[in-house]
Amino acid sequence: MIVNERQLAQARTQAQRFRAALQAMEAGSLDVTDLHPALKTAQIDAVRGKLKALEAEIRAYERLRAGEVKRFDVESLAELPMALIHARIAARLTPRQLADRLGLKAQQIPRYEAT
Repeated sequence: MIVNERQLAQARTQAQRFRAALQAMEAGSLDVTDLHPALKTAQIDAVRGKLKALEAEIRAYERLRAGEVKRFDVESLAELPMALIHARIAARLTPRQLADRLGLKAQQIPRYEAT
């Protein structure tokens, strides 16, 4: 899950790399190797799957930041930390801004969110 703007930028860069790799693979860049056709197909499918998952994470973060998600349902205590992270993102607060509001050091919020 993408939890801040830095991770969003990294995810977008990685998605561009996956798109370029997928385009090259689909254009036949693997044809020059002696890889079995089934393995070539498996590689393409793996890259396509990673790209799809990454794009879904990017969309989820962007929806939170745009305020499209108004409610965070929590079915167990184990889901509470992620719901709080989502609420911070939806409120358009950086970890630093949240720390300032809570009277904490800026490093504490990422540390709490990680654990």
